[in-house]
Amino acid sequence: MNAHLQVLWLTPDKPANISVGRQRIADHLEADGFAVTLRGTTPYTLLQSLRDADEYDVVVGTTRAGAIAGALVKSVTGTPLVVDHVDPIQQFTDTHLRWLAVVVRLLENFAFHIADHVLYVYGEERNRVERYAKVMTKTDLGVEYERFADPDSEAVTAAQEHLEGQQLCENVAIYVGGLEPIYHIEELLTAMEYLDNWSLVILGDGSLHEQVLQADDARSNVHYLGTVPHEKVPGYVVLADVGVSLVDDPHTLKVLEYGATGLPIVQIEGRAVERFGDHLVYTESDPEEVAEAIQRAGLMDRDLLRGLVRQFDWQEITADYRRAITSVK
Repeated sequence: MNAHLQVLWLTPDKPANISVGRQRIADHLEADGFAVTLRGTTPYTLLQSLRDADEYDVVVGTTRAGAIAGALVKSVTGTPLVVDHVDPIQQFTDTHLRWLAVVVRLLENFAFHIADHVLYVYGEERNRVERYAKVMTKTDLGVEYERFADPDSEAVTAAQEHLEGQQLCENVAIYVGGLEPIYHIEELLTAMEYLDNWSLVILGDGSLHEQVLQADDARSNVHYLGTVPHEKVPGYVVLADVGVSLVDDPHTLKVLEYGATGLPIVQIEGRAVERFGDHLVYTESDPEEVAEAIQRAGLMDRDLLRGLVRQFDWQEITADYRRAITSVK
């Protein structure tokens, strides 16, 4: 019944296989009969979106760049807009110049105001969204649960073959995601100096790419594998002993993916405590403390998070997006 709905989804322009949640939702929407075009937001793609907006019934814009671009498309063309607000403004404020953070906040506020529906993830953003949005819905980030809980045998075999030449230690920690300062990548790399019996496998890309490559060259227990297709990631995660997520964020996707696979998890102590309680091992960002937390996590039983994580399957969360998109058309 939704086959006639053409959806243009504008996302941040991130490296392939790093920010995959929107693709997962798009896949489930397409299975429901929607036609979804995912488009990373750049000046070129914004012009393209303005030119062909009349081909689409609804625009979805993901914060930050996608939401701002979507608001411009709505302003110029009148195409209904759903804002997908997945990142708290404080996260941007903490990592960028103050004047730029102020500008982005104002542009996001305008996007909320002009949108026909706003989906938001972080409870701390509720008051701001409510101040500007006509209609809003609380949603969540999710995980492709079955893909991680029961990894495809081909993905596992491919990961095993890839790792065979890496000379891994008996214990393996894994980090999957963006290589950005906010994720304390440099502290994680330094922590490996205190873990003689552990290897660190890194999958991802970002601005610290060169530093990670240098650590791979300099340290025998750091193994940087670049990016791999997201459908192959569960094969690597299931072979590890501990998953690492050094960011003060209770909604980060990698925790859900690690948890679905059954890994014990090391997380920066902060807002995640309220959500996950004693299911995780918490640490400050100091490298020695990170190393100690990885060792503690390695002693924990696997599967602590599986039951909790199951409720965040993308298929369930897609229902929020389906309702929002159909409600504005």
